Amino acid sequence: MTEHIRAEVTAKPEAEAKPETKGLRGWLRALGPGLITGAADDDPSGIGTYSQAGAQLGYGIGWTMILSFPLMAAIQEISGRVGRVTGRGIAGNICRHYPPLLLNAVVALLFVANTINIAADLAAMADASKLLVGGYAFPYVVMYGLISVIAQIFFDYKRYVAVLKWLTLSLFTYVAALAVTNVAWTEALRGALIPHLTWSADYWTTIVAILGTTISPYLFFWQASQEAEDERVDPAKQPLFRSPADAVAEFHRIRADTIVGMAFSTLIALSIIIIAAATLHANGKTDIETSAQAAEALRPIAGAFAEIIFALGIVGTGLLAIPVLAGAAAYAIGEGRRWPVGLARKPKEATAFYAVLTLSAVIGIVINVTPIDPISALYWSAVINGVLAVPVMVLLMIIVRRHDIMHRFVVRGPLYWLGWLSTGVMVASVAGMAFGFLM
Repeated sequence: MTEHIRAEVTAKPEAEAKPETKGLRGWLRALGPGLITGAADDDPSGIGTYSQAGAQLGYGIGWTMILSFPLMAAIQEISGRVGRVTGRGIAGNICRHYPPLLLNAVVALLFVANTINIAADLAAMADASKLLVGGYAFPYVVMYGLISVIAQIFFDYKRYVAVLKWLTLSLFTYVAALAVTNVAWTEALRGALIPHLTWSADYWTTIVAILGTTISPYLFFWQASQEAEDERVDPAKQPLFRSPADAVAEFHRIRADTIVGMAFSTLIALSIIIIAAATLHANGKTDIETSAQAAEALRPIAGAFAEIIFALGIVGTGLLAIPVLAGAAAYAIGEGRRWPVGLARKPKEATAFYAVLTLSAVIGIVINVTPIDPISALYWSAVINGVLAVPVMVLLMIIVRRHDIMHRFVVRGPLYWLGWLSTGVMVASVAGMAFGFLM
């Protein structure tokens, strides 16, 4: 892979300089957008989707996570490169090179899907909190929603990113839950390594929901925008098309950051599927609709400890994911409108950006007191994400080959073809779902 990176960069000899930070501490410090993106992928709604899949289909659905790892890693690395090379997020590049109608359609769907996702995440966090300490759900919804918004608006950017990194540790609760679960490891490994396909609408809808959760458009927008943001706030950095000498070191950092983040995400998602398969599916409990229901159902099967750590994980991942969901929508709309954007800016410097961020979270809160069932909408928001991912990924793969956007850093080689493979898998899964409905 190192040779491929060097081959892609026709820069000066000093481009091969290594990053300033060395050793384990420097490596951990270098982790950022990719790690946070990967952890945010396993949000409460994602936990619900993986729990549903494991409860309904058992160990046999685990292969989707192994398949999705290299695909999600490739498309996220490509997204990160777009942000770092151009100094703009995906929407910022679309608005400068493509018709407004295309941008508006993509951004509108992204905002709707993210807002529904926020509502469902808040509902899941509230239900998990009820399991842990009791009380009513809506006060928890309001509390978590306000915490997420206030932290993004008023926290110092570097401190806020550090908090998000620490919140990724909450996902290890699912590794702990897996450790106390009685797993049929032979079946689990077979399900993870050998694909098993069923030609039915429900099965393919579940596949699209899983892929729409793991390979999700809001993650593309977030990582690209965060790479651009990190470059903007660092006086020593410029977009790579202006400072090509930094390219090799930066591409190595983006790749390492992304692979670690996506591997972490895959490990947690596979753990959740295996837990649900070993406990719920194995005991005939296949009607799980939410992550909180999965936590509650674990008590009589795997014990109170498993229920508690599962519920704690829901709250922790929600606090990580809601800012990413709201932030991705705000970046996409703000960049598309060419507003000043960025969590590093003060509220008065990016009023419209923070207004969109707040609006998305507030609507998510309000949905929880309307007749709209956020949990019922959740599954279909994952499906919407899967369908929306197809045109966004096609557009992204076209962008990274345009010299007027990426300059000398157009994406080539294995990464480029892996990106197209990822796009093809999403197309095939959506087509399979459509075919299943027509059967």
